[in-house]
Amino acid sequence: MTRRVLLVVHTGREQNLRTAEKVAGRLLDAGIAVRALAGEADELRDSACEVANPDENPAAGTELVLVLGGDGTLLRAAELARPAGVPLFGVNLGRVGFLAGADSDALDEAIAAVVESRYHVEERMTLEVTATLNGETVASTWALNEASVEKSSRERILDVVVEVDGHPVSAFGCDGVLCSTPTGSTAYAFSAGGPVVWPEVQALLVVPSNAHALFAGPLVVSRDSLVAMEIDQHGHHAVLCCDGQRQFDLPPGARVEVVAGSTPIRLVRLHDTSFTDRLVRKFELPVQGWRGPAV
Repeated sequence: MTRRVLLVVHTGREQNLRTAEKVAGRLLDAGIAVRALAGEADELRDSACEVANPDENPAAGTELVLVLGGDGTLLRAAELARPAGVPLFGVNLGRVGFLAGADSDALDEAIAAVVESRYHVEERMTLEVTATLNGETVASTWALNEASVEKSSRERILDVVVEVDGHPVSAFGCDGVLCSTPTGSTAYAFSAGGPVVWPEVQALLVVPSNAHALFAGPLVVSRDSLVAMEIDQHGHHAVLCCDGQRQFDLPPGARVEVVAGSTPIRLVRLHDTSFTDRLVRKFELPVQGWRGPAV
């Protein structure tokens, strides 16, 4: 049976395209078929890639989705990998690239690892998100990083009630409320003032953004909890956004419920590196203590 890889590329940079051509050539030379998305495949010169429709489960029949870009590109690729249940291997060509399994300077090693099937796979928790209005479902989606309910107009305040397991916790005006996975704790939720949560911790994070309230700090609740955010029925419209990829309008009175997802995302790592080391490296954290010399 022919081995096959789906290649997803951030095509906004010329250098990324040239890198993708190199990667595709190396994989094809190794006898691995390369599939690319329609639109992206057209920008790869002299490409012998198979062309796949993004709407027709393009990762089906592949052994992994190889992503060349930053975290935004990987989150876009996660939408394609999830239905097929195949792992994501991100090579960071962007800035932080926290979700990537390898940085650009390890590209040759990453390609060799794919050819030799020599890599680690770890599962990451996801979210299942449902928005309703008067008992009718208006949106049903998922997220790897976070689901955020945000005000739709800059000049407005979003009035919202936050619930955990059917019990109201607090009501306040804010710019928005995020419900995040541990994976997403280093992304939008971190920027909004949430804690960094190690991926092994099975929990949901609830992080208000610019809330006008005394009790509006981030919450860490059980993986088995149901988190709900209900918009004031006399308030303003809002927006539900998941991973910055999927967006839905929410009218006043809408209710968004978030639970842990039943389908995880599988991420490829080149090495079995600890999350702590990755955190220090990606955020360039100072680790020199006052007790001893620099590490």
